Amino acid sequence: MTLGPLMVDLLGPELSQQEKEVLQHPLVGGVILFSRNFESPEQITALTSAIHKLREPHLLVAVDHEGGRVQRFRTGFTRLPPVGAMGKHYMQQPQLTLQRAEQTGWLMAAELRAVGVDFSFAPVLDLDYGVSEVIGDRSFHRDPKAVTEMARSYIQGMKKARMSAVGKHFPGHGAVAVDSHLGLPVDKRHFEDMLQADMLPFSRLCQTELAGIMPAHIVFEQCDDMPAGFSRYWLQEILRQRFGFQGAILSDDLSMEGAAMIGGPLERAEAALEAGCDMVLVCNNPGSVETVIDGLRIKPDPLRHARLVRLHGRHALSRDELLASAEWKQAAEIIAAYAPDPEMELNLA
Repeated sequence: MTLGPLMVDLLGPELSQQEKEVLQHPLVGGVILFSRNFESPEQITALTSAIHKLREPHLLVAVDHEGGRVQRFRTGFTRLPPVGAMGKHYMQQPQLTLQRAEQTGWLMAAELRAVGVDFSFAPVLDLDYGVSEVIGDRSFHRDPKAVTEMARSYIQGMKKARMSAVGKHFPGHGAVAVDSHLGLPVDKRHFEDMLQADMLPFSRLCQTELAGIMPAHIVFEQCDDMPAGFSRYWLQEILRQRFGFQGAILSDDLSMEGAAMIGGPLERAEAALEAGCDMVLVCNNPGSVETVIDGLRIKPDPLRHARLVRLHGRHALSRDELLASAEWKQAAEIIAAYAPDPEMELNLA
């Protein structure tokens, strides 16, 4: 069975019988996990194992686990800092910062792979212009070359842990104030103004470092009147043809308000796939998965399947082996040194 184009969510920490049936539908290709699905490392390992046993090749299991504000699994996992915490040292200590980026990327990926997660939607490649609250310190830096170099090192760490990287949010979310979860941002800049700025990390990393890219729910009105994730201009003409990206394109959550202009759940899924997405995230809207599965008409695509299969995690250490390793201990100590956990400091006071 090929991997279908839908990535769906779950209600709780265990699979229900109805969810098992949904996950075996040929249109489904992956599952995204949230905090509501997590109780402990042991529980999440059991959940990912149950998901993987349903199909062959197994369904992709993904999570947003960047660090800082966006870390779905907490108890039993290293509390990761936002990547902006390392980026603030880049200009003064570039080599040390790149080492920290690689070790942080490795630790993030290794801990997730040890519990059966295939990949995290990371790293964020947006620039921090200081205007987007939803991005902010989720970005490495304001400077595009600095973002590119830190992200490259972070991805190298992920690769060492046998995890593929999915960069987001193409072609750049950092210059708009509106949160696309809550509304539709409009960026008024011209293409040329973005090419050597927001798009630079994507263009330089997309051919060799990134196995996947997530486009933004943002309208760049000087280029196209559709949000980037629903735009053939951005996904086909720019990302595929101009930048030569051959990996998987995965939509942002279709339930977000930034996608509302397209229509209902089915219309959003159809439009994103038609524009060039290989997989669309249908989640956080009970009932939308059933609506899309019942209405979507799309044929299996061997090329789409090949792109998605690249996102499968490879061989990983068991959690016990990982936590006993010198590499894990060293990485955890380095992260604690450059970005102490304020909650831990509070507990020690």
